[in-house]
Amino acid sequence: MQECCIQKESGVDINLARTFLVIAETRSFQRAASRLHVSQTSVSARVRTLEQLLDRRLFVRNKGGASLTLAGEQFLPHATSLVQVWQRACQQVAVPKGSRAVLAVGCEISLWDPLLLRWLLGMREADLSLAIRTEVGVSQLLLDKVAAGVLDIAIVYAPQQRPGLRVELLIEEKLVMVTTEKVPRLPEPADYVYVDWGPEFATQHGLAYPDLSNAAVIAGLGPLGREYLLAAGGTGYFRLDVVRTHLDSGLLRRVPNTPEFLYPAFAVYAAGADPDIVAPALDVLRKVATLRDPARAP
Repeated sequence: MQECCIQKESGVDINLARTFLVIAETRSFQRAASRLHVSQTSVSARVRTLEQLLDRRLFVRNKGGASLTLAGEQFLPHATSLVQVWQRACQQVAVPKGSRAVLAVGCEISLWDPLLLRWLLGMREADLSLAIRTEVGVSQLLLDKVAAGVLDIAIVYAPQQRPGLRVELLIEEKLVMVTTEKVPRLPEPADYVYVDWGPEFATQHGLAYPDLSNAAVIAGLGPLGREYLLAAGGTGYFRLDVVRTHLDSGLLRRVPNTPEFLYPAFAVYAAGADPDIVAPALDVLRKVATLRDPARAP
């Protein structure tokens, strides 16, 4: 949907509030300009306009970047609410006929399979009269969209704490080493498929297996690494829930005496989110997060 043509409420341009929030998060006018895809001059002009409207200085700029003044700290929750209300209004205008509201959910790329599919099936069974919009992406962008009101819920791994956002643990899943070898053993780098499960995993994995840092295949996406492993053979770390059926069928085997790594999934939503929309969606998420068999939709 196109941006609504008149982006003003209470005399404050919505783009001014968005710019303020990005600067507050990045603590830099330059980084904010890069994220917003505008010039640094435009960012500075927006801040000046906002400060004139509020008659308060919002940022202190120095060599280290930009920090909020007391007035900026006080304006922060109001700017967040302003952007969220506007985005929600734009979405609700586009509610399909027969639905009472639009629910927008984003999921980190490495977590969508099978969690997001199970959730979609669960929401259909729940019949909540909600139109659903989903997307997958990287954690940072998903959290930005939750903060901006574009998404109602984001499902991510290891989210950063942000003002105005609530974080709920859904499941503490495990990453386990599996192999296609009939006699499981520790792999050589040439036989290893390294899946990038994030910086925390990379640190723990590097300490446990320094010799496997030069793996023959490196996959930035879990499902891609899994399908490659099944097709070409080899060994790698994967989410237990995702490979469980392959373990049961004998296509894959656990490598004994290897460490397990935690890979939790969190639901992140705005503190001021509409409970009539977000609460039932979270209820279904909690249910499907505990499932082990993909066929067992709630």
